[in-house]
Amino acid sequence: MANFDEWLEKVHEMKDYDPERGMPDSLVTSPDTARWLDPKLTGNPSRIGVLVDVPARSMEFYLQEIPADSATDLQRHVHESVHYVTEGSGYSEIGKQTLRWSAGDLVYTPSWVWHRHYNDGSTPVRMLLVENSKALESLGINQRESAGNITYKEHEQS
Repeated sequence: MANFDEWLEKVHEMKDYDPERGMPDSLVTSPDTARWLDPKLTGNPSRIGVLVDVPARSMEFYLQEIPADSATDLQRHVHESVHYVTEGSGYSEIGKQTLRWSAGDLVYTPSWVWHRHYNDGSTPVRMLLVENSKALESLGINQRESAGNITYKEHEQS
């Protein structure tokens, strides 16, 4: 019976929807709140900072730093992602394409396509990463796979 009562309560909330009633307390997140992940956990040689305090329900936000003359791992995932380059320049292998980018550019990665991001410069690359991974996680269909620190061409030949 408790499940039915909860269901009825949600029906009443939908009928009398007030977007401000359920609004999060904090709507501003500082990059200083990023929780930096250990590369051993991610398998990614770049630094990944999770912005867990962003109250989004369908998206996740990360900071990513790629050291000079370095690259991320070759990976693919079910979710889409967009990297906004805030500092530096480099290129990405996204599928068979190699694409150059620099500060101010948005780099889109489609679902389940192998990709790797490279910093071929002498200063760190910094990016803000936005993924729709929370939405897919809520449906139980989010998945991520890493091929390690190899190029797309090396992976294709294996």
